[in-house]
Amino acid sequence: MNVSGPADIIVAGHICLDMIPTMYESQSDIAALLLPGKLINIGPAVMSTGGAVSNTGIALHRLGSQVKLMGKIGGDPFGQIILTLLRGQDPSLVEGMIVSPKETSSYSIVISPPNRDRTFLHATGANDTFSAADLNQEQLQGARLFHFGYPPLMKKMYEHEGVELLRLLKKVKESGVTVSLDLAKPDPSSPAGRVDWRAILTQAMPFVDVCLPSFEELVYMLDRELFDAMEQEAPEGDLLSYADGELLARLSSELIGMGAAIVVIKLGEHGIYVRTTSDKRRLPQMGLDAPEQDWLNCEIISSCYEVDVVGTTGAGDCTIAGFLFGLTQGLTLSETLHCAVGVGACNVEQADATSGITEWAAIRERMNNGWKKQAMKLNLTNWHANGDQLWIGPHHKSSKASVISE
Repeated sequence: MNVSGPADIIVAGHICLDMIPTMYESQSDIAALLLPGKLINIGPAVMSTGGAVSNTGIALHRLGSQVKLMGKIGGDPFGQIILTLLRGQDPSLVEGMIVSPKETSSYSIVISPPNRDRTFLHATGANDTFSAADLNQEQLQGARLFHFGYPPLMKKMYEHEGVELLRLLKKVKESGVTVSLDLAKPDPSSPAGRVDWRAILTQAMPFVDVCLPSFEELVYMLDRELFDAMEQEAPEGDLLSYADGELLARLSSELIGMGAAIVVIKLGEHGIYVRTTSDKRRLPQMGLDAPEQDWLNCEIISSCYEVDVVGTTGAGDCTIAGFLFGLTQGLTLSETLHCAVGVGACNVEQADATSGITEWAAIRERMNNGWKKQAMKLNLTNWHANGDQLWIGPHHKSSKASVISE
C-alpha cells in the first residue's frame, strides 16, 4: 500500500502484537514465578502494538510529527488486531503498512513486573520476509527522515551478511532522506545471534546518519568477548554496571569511524549517551534533517527524569522517538537530549508502550517547571556537569565550557 499523504517521518522495520499481563508488586521475582505446573494469578492483559515501528512511530505521532508506519504483517487475526489498534491512533498511520495474506503476524507475550526489566516470549512472523523490495521510491516522496528498527529480529535483514539491510539503507540514502537505525540484541543461540554483526555494521554505517543502539546491543555486536565476560560477572545480569565513560567513548568511536554521523547509546535507567562526528563534511551529508554545525564533535550524557515507574515496555523506543523528534524539529543538541529522556520518562509512567506520551508542548512545559533528573550513577572520570542537568565528556569540543546554549 502506498503512502497517500505527506509524512515527514517514515518508521519502518519490526512490528508485532504485544500482550502484557498485569502483574503485582509481590510478583517481581520472575524466576520464582515461572515454575513448571505453577498457576500464577495475574490481572487483566493490556493488548497493544509493539516493536520499533509501533512504539517509535506512535510516540512520534503523539508528539506531533507527521508519521507513516511501514511494518509487515500477515493476513491473520493478529494482523487485523494490529491494524485496528493502529487506526485507533490515527487512520493515516496504516497507509504504509504491508499486508502479506499468506504469512502470520508477529506477536510477543511481555512479562513486565513492577520495577523490573521485562522478559519477552516472541514470534517474529512476517518481519522475517521484510526486504528492500517492500519499499518503493514513491513512498519516500515528501519524507525527511527514515527510521528503521530491529534488523536483528528480521531474518532477511541479517542473513547473507546483511546484504538486504545494506540494499534497503542505500536505497533510502540515495533519495536524500536522513536515515536512522535502531538495533536489538538477538538470542545468542539463534541464527541472528551467530552472525558477524561487526561486519554487518561496518557495511551499513556509511548509509546511517543516526545510530541508536542500547549499551548491551552494542557491546554484543562489537565486542562479543567482552559481552560474554560481563554477562558472567555482572551482578544479577546488570551489564549496565560496566558502562563507564571510557567504554562508551570507545564503542561510539567505532561506529563513527565506520561512517555514522551521530551515535546515541541507550543506557536504561541511567539515561542516554550521545557522541557526534568531528568531520565537518559529515553533518551536511545527513540529508534533509541535517542539524546545525553546533552539533559537531560533541559528547554528552543525560540521566533520566525522576518518575514513578509502572512499566518499561517500549522505553528505549520512546526515548528514540524523543531524540528523532528533537532532531527533526531543529532543536539544539541539549534540547534534543532533554526531549529524549523526557519522552522516555513519560513512557515508563504507564504499563504499555505509548499511552503515557503526550504532545511535545506538555512535556516541554513539565521540563520548564523544574522537572528534576536522577543523580548520575555511572563512572564518568574526567566528565563534568554543565548546570543544565547534562554531563559533558572529555571528547566534547569544549569540555570545560557549558554545552550548547538554549
